[in-house]
Formats: sequence, C-alpha cells, structure tokens
Amino acid sequence: MPQQIDAIAGTRAASHLAEETSAYLIDAYQRCILTLDVLRQRGNIFMQHLLDGKPPLLHFEHELLIDGSTLPSPCNYALLRIVPPPGVQIDDRKRPIVIVDPRAGHGPGIGGFKPDSEVGVALRAGHPVYFITFAPEPIDGQTLISVAQAEAAFIEEVQRRHPHCGCKPAVIGNCQAGWAVAALASVRSDIMSPIVLNGAPLSYWAGSAKQNPMRYSGGVLGGAWMVAFASDLAGDRFDGAYLVQNFENLNLGNTFWGKYYNLYANVDTESDRFLEFERWWGGYFRMTGEEIQSIVENLFIGNKLARGEVVVEGKALNLRDITSPIVIFASWGDNITPPQQALDWIIDVWGSQEALVAAGRTIVYMLHHTIGHLGIFVGSATARKEHDQIFCPDNRQDHPARILHQRQTTCAAH
Repeated sequence: MPQQIDAIAGTRAASHLAEETSAYLIDAYQRCILTLDVLRQRGNIFMQHLLDGKPPLLHFEHELLIDGSTLPSPCNYALLRIVPPPGVQIDDRKRPIVIVDPRAGHGPGIGGFKPDSEVGVALRAGHPVYFITFAPEPIDGQTLISVAQAEAAFIEEVQRRHPHCGCKPAVIGNCQAGWAVAALASVRSDIMSPIVLNGAPLSYWAGSAKQNPMRYSGGVLGGAWMVAFASDLAGDRFDGAYLVQNFENLNLGNTFWGKYYNLYANVDTESDRFLEFERWWGGYFRMTGEEIQSIVENLFIGNKLARGEVVVEGKALNLRDITSPIVIFASWGDNITPPQQALDWIIDVWGSQEALVAAGRTIVYMLHHTIGHLGIFVGSATARKEHDQIFCPDNRQDHPARILHQRQTTCAAH
C-alpha cells in the first residue's frame, strides 16, 4: 500500500512538473514574440521619425515664434510656445517658464514628451511655457556664440510677451543645456531669474576615484583629436550617435541586457514606456565641427568654465557674475553627471559659503540618492515632486520656491 501511494505521488509530481514546464515554455514563447514585435515597432518609429524630419518629440501642441536661422547670426535653434491643452488655464501674470533641452547627441523634446514632465507640471501650475528647440542639422558656420545669442534673443522675446508679469522668465537647462544656460546667465542675468540646472555638468574634472570613468576619457584617448577627425570625415559635421554611444558604454550590462530583459519580463505593461523613450533615445542630431571641438577642448578637457577661462568676444566668462538665483538637481545615481560635476563648481568659483552670502547670491541644490541621470529631468516621480515644488509654491514663507521668487540675498543648501 505505501508503495502504491508513493507511485501515485510520484506520478502527480511528474505531471505537475510537466504542466509547469509547458506553461513556462508557452509563456516564454509568447513573451519572445511580443518583445520582438515591440522591437519591430521601434524600428518603424525610428524610420517614420526620420522621414518626418525629426520634429521635436513634444507631447504638447506648440507654435513657432522665432526661427534662429533668420537671426543676424543664424543657427538651427528656434523658440516655441507651448499651447495649453484643453482645460488648462494659463495666468499671464505668472512667471513664464523657458525650458532648454540638451544638445548632447539626441534631439529635443525630453523636457516635455509626456504629461508628467517639466512642461506638463508648469502648465498645470498655470505658467506660460516656452521651449527652446533645435533642428537635426546645424547651419553652416554656426558656433556656440551663435547659439548663445539666439537663446538670449528668445528669452528677451518671452519677457517682451509678458509685460504684466513683473518678473523675469525662469530658465530650465537640462543636462548639457545647463552649462549653456549658466554661461549665458553669467553675462545676461538681466533677462532670466531664476535658473534651474538639472544634471548639468559645470565642474568637468570632479568625480570619485572609484567611479565616473567618463571624466578620464579626454586624457586616455589623447585629447580632442577624435572629435576633430570624426567631424572632418563627415564634412564638418559631428554625428550625435557618437555621444549616445559614450552614454551606452557607461553601463554595458544595461545596454545589452538590462533594458531588454526588463521589456521581456514586463512586456504586457512596459512596451509603451519603452517605445516612448526609445523614440527620443534613437533620434541622433548633428553639430558643426567647431561646436563640438569648442565643447570638448574648453569644457570637458580644459575645464575652463568654472575657472573663468572661457573667453567670448574678448571677455572671460565668470560664473561669479550670475546674479540670478540658481536651483540645482543632482543625484548619486547619476553616472553621466555625478554630484561632484554638478556642484563642485560652487566651491571652485566662490571658495566658501560665506563669500556667496557676502555677494548676495542664492544657490539651492537638491541631491537624490538613487535616481539616474535622465530620471532627474524625465522621471514622472521627479516631475510630480521636485519640479512641482519649484513651480507651485504654497503659502508657507519658508517654501524653497517662494524663497527663489522673493529673496536673492542668501545661500540655501538642501
């Protein structure tokens, strides 16, 4: 009798194992098919975006106000006004918000490519919102100076359109746009206040000896010759795909396995988010050879911005001259712009908090423990929390956003 019971139990166990194995194989097969289909859609989206001329990937309707190609020093930048969605009321007396996306290989739109974004949060708070975008191809002969002059003209236009506001536009610089906004603010603080720098590198040699390997690239690879060579091969054009590849190389595990396994494991719910992000991640834009060489030589290799050694039209840019309040978002989980590169310039420029206070400057910085680089200005949770705090000051007098709106005489570090 016991032998019969054991035989029955063994048969049931084998049958259960067979059923579980069959269910697993069917599930794996279905997931593989669905994952491959999502990758097929990604390819189609890439081709369609290319055929459409790579327009800004903004979730919101927008209208062109100024085309930078028509300016005295033409460039491929443009100023857009974000059209409020139905049901959203804009108060023209509120501070206008100007968002500048990074030109770091990808195209524009990451600051507003979904409802929970910098654009979305600012609109829901009732602010007029503007977006500085750029075209896939640069204009022959354009330089970083051309771009800076265009951005200054755009911000002046925003200020002109809101005469009853009573305050300067707030300018948000994401990633590489952050150092450009800071550099512009050092000579034109009269047209913007405050400025918000999200994951923006300004102190390029800073970092940890145990991480942040990208800061060694310039020395290990022999300086700026590689970008000059690549630009010359392409007729004075530098392909943003090279910059994207640098980002991918920082985490090869995620590049070749992590993000695809996450899609496979959660294909029923992850496909829309994956395709939405990959549409932006796979849109490569180009620069002139002069632009990329100036960036690499003066900033990433020369580290000249924080030291006040970048010379524009005979005058050195000095970050001490920024009188606008500054808000900085950084994260320990950011391996592209680690906190040291986002924050160490403050000490490099000012030396101490006492010097900052004596000069009447305001700098507020916030450090996240884990969020990655893109999550600082893309993540929905960040948009609903940090950016909401900036755009929606409550009635408390000690609220960080209220401090920025009302007071410019102290240094606050959070």
